[in-house]
Amino acid sequence: MPGPSSDTAAPVYIDTSKASIARVYDAFLNGKDNYEIDREVLRRVQQVAPEAATLAVDNRSFLIRATRFVASQTGITQFLDCGSGLPTAENTHQVAQRIQPDARVVYVDNDPVVLAHGRALLEENDQTHFSAADIFDPREILRDPVVRKHIDFTQPIALFQLGTLHHYNGTSPTTAEIMAEYVEALPSGSYVAISHFLDPETEEHSAIARRMEETFLHSPMGSGRFATRSELLGLFEGLEMVDPGLVICADWWPDGPRLRKLDAVSHCIAGAVARKP
Repeated sequence: MPGPSSDTAAPVYIDTSKASIARVYDAFLNGKDNYEIDREVLRRVQQVAPEAATLAVDNRSFLIRATRFVASQTGITQFLDCGSGLPTAENTHQVAQRIQPDARVVYVDNDPVVLAHGRALLEENDQTHFSAADIFDPREILRDPVVRKHIDFTQPIALFQLGTLHHYNGTSPTTAEIMAEYVEALPSGSYVAISHFLDPETEEHSAIARRMEETFLHSPMGSGRFATRSELLGLFEGLEMVDPGLVICADWWPDGPRLRKLDAVSHCIAGAVARKP
């Protein structure tokens, strides 16, 4: 798939005067589906936190491990992945279907660049589907024809909001209210995974979190809020945390012993998986 980072012009329906969340993440992951305006966001954040790309790497690694956990340990075979972003080497459906070949995954994303460049790659088999809807509008998602056709709300579901809620700029409803509406619709036995930018509220790392937040908010992307631990716990209201609870993404069941010291920015993105009783 030729990348927009070449000299080819963008399709007319893609606005390259504004940064796209999906394309900025792609730039952070050293992908090819991004434009100069998106790379400008990465450069600005790297000026205040040189290892800023680690945010996206840690988030993607958490997605892979959380998917692997749900697919191998819970018996759940249907995944609703909100904010799919652009395809990378390891996507939710690939991880889940490697363990559970009959796993169904519905991706939801209304970013035009995902629709243009990612949809075909994400819908690569008849167990994988895509809906162009607003992930911050639970009512729209829960009524969406694609979601309703392929997700059975009488059986447990895995709902993912990974690296998404910190890009919500609205004030009403709050992110906690958005999640409460999703959780209410989930059947008992469902699992919810969330990752989010974190202000660790420590002398060592809080300043870098707030500098990155300031840069994100005043960049061409215009979003990227760093929440406190107590704010993030509020997103899991009514759910039972899976051990080890809410931790920085790098500490959620890492794949092996840690031999290198974490980058400072690794302390600024947290995640958790929880079960609806």
